[in-house]
Parts: sequence; C-alpha cells; structure tokens
Amino acid sequence: MVRKPSYRTNEYIRVPEVRVIDETGKQIGVLPTREALELARKKGMDLVEVAPGAHPPVVRIIDLKKWLFEREKQTEGKKGKRSELKEFRIRPNIGENDLAVRARRAENFLKEGDKVKLTVVFRGREFSHPEIGLEKLKKMVELLKDVGKPEGDPVRMERGYELSFVPKSNA
Repeated sequence: MVRKPSYRTNEYIRVPEVRVIDETGKQIGVLPTREALELARKKGMDLVEVAPGAHPPVVRIIDLKKWLFEREKQTEGKKGKRSELKEFRIRPNIGENDLAVRARRAENFLKEGDKVKLTVVFRGREFSHPEIGLEKLKKMVELLKDVGKPEGDPVRMERGYELSFVPKSNA
C-alpha cells in the first residue's frame, strides 16, 4: 500500500511562528501562527505546512483540496507508459502471408514504443537447415526497417534464433 504524504493544516500547526506564503506565491513574512491562521480564514482558505523542517516552518495559504487534486494529477502524468517487450515466435516454414501479418503486428507495437523480440523456433529436421530461419529473420528486418531497428545480430539459442527490435525513435 502506498501512503500519501500528510500535511499539517490549520489548528494542527503547533509552532509559535511560521513563514507565510500567500495563494499567489508571494512571501508575506514571519508571523505568529494564530495571525497566519486568521489571515487564511479571512480569505476562505487553509493554512498548510509545506516545509516543516525549515526554521521557522514554511506555510502556504491555499485551498487544500484543490492543491491536493492538482498534485495528484501531476504525479499521474509523470508515470506515463513503460515500454514492454512483445515476443513473436515463428517457425522456419512460415508462409509469406503469415510472416507479413506478424510484421504488421510487430510494426504496430514498435509504433507504440514497445520492444519486439522475434524468435525462430526449430523442431525436428528443421535443425539441419538453420539458414532458412536466418532468411526469415532477414525478411522481417526488411519489413520492419521503417519503424524499428534490430538490436545487434540474430543470436543462436538452444532451439533457434532470437532477434530484438527497438523503435526507430528510441534507436
């Protein structure tokens, strides 16, 4: 569970003096806490402690609910989308149309900013002709050259070859 930061507000600020900043961001100065609280009440706002470690602590006169809502929106915007790894597994005897379909799907993922890993899997007698699998990888590189760039060369794995693509904007 993620805890949201809590702020001391209004009567919960228990220090004799505070440095006050008004709703426009202008510094008013060091005032007794009671006087700062009265000033906030006159404006119909809250007194919020934003820097408790300072000496004297810094407080702002703001609408607390509105301020918290805006901060929440800012942190949501910063999260953004993480790049994911999408994997396609094909066989060396895949048809041309099926390969084109995989290429279109991989192209869409690359346009969205995801990485794509293409794996050619060999089974049985297909192991005796690894060049066919490499041909399919070269064909995919050709089909995806506009939107993605291969990360290095195809890597020989236990049961085939692997090749990763990154979006052109990240490359």
